[in-house]
Amino acid sequence: MKAYIMGNYTEKAFQGFMKDPTSDRKAVVEQLTKAVGGKIHSMDIVRGSYDFIVLVELESFDDFAAIKLVVESSGAVKNMTILESIDFTKATTKASKIGYKPPGQ
Repeated sequence: MKAYIMGNYTEKAFQGFMKDPTSDRKAVVEQLTKAVGGKIHSMDIVRGSYDFIVLVELESFDDFAAIKLVVESSGAVKNMTILESIDFTKATTKASKIGYKPPGQ
């Protein structure tokens, strides 16, 4: 599955960045992703509600859950969220075959 993973760094992580501003976090994320058999496509630090976004390919949600457990338990990251890319045509094709009536109709 192709997925977007977002999250926030904690105060602990920011302290680490201050100590070593050249720390290559993308290399670490690549290592984590490979450890579960996945592949990283990109990683960006972003402005907004999240501090980073990573585009990955993983076999399953369980792979993301394993990464989330390892990373968040370290205390360096919080609020890790995953958005799975879907085939919208496939979803709408299935939806068009479901007989659903809204309440009152």
